[in-house]
Amino acid sequence: MVNLPAFLLRHRITVEPYLGDSAYGPQYGPAVADIPALVAESVRLVRAADGRDVTSTAQVIAEPGLNCPAGSRITLPTGRITTALSVAHHTAPGLPVPACCEVMCE
Repeated sequence: MVNLPAFLLRHRITVEPYLGDSAYGPQYGPAVADIPALVAESVRLVRAADGRDVTSTAQVIAEPGLNCPAGSRITLPTGRITTALSVAHHTAPGLPVPACCEVMCE
């Protein structure tokens, strides 16, 4: 399997992985900074993890293996903090196409 070429990942993001809810609200893991990614801030209609149709205002493409479950906090290159709505891991074993992780953000 071929990984996404590093030269395409021109932006840097910070991810705080969602761990779950507690009595005090959502809990996040330690922030992981300087993650290479390709960010497109455009409006799209997507389906969230719970099945609702929601509006995504940013899409992030990163290397496979990104630890970013739905609900994670992401700091975009512009400094805007957003929430991951859905995460898709794209793979094509045996084919010469790059594998990547796609995150749709609130």
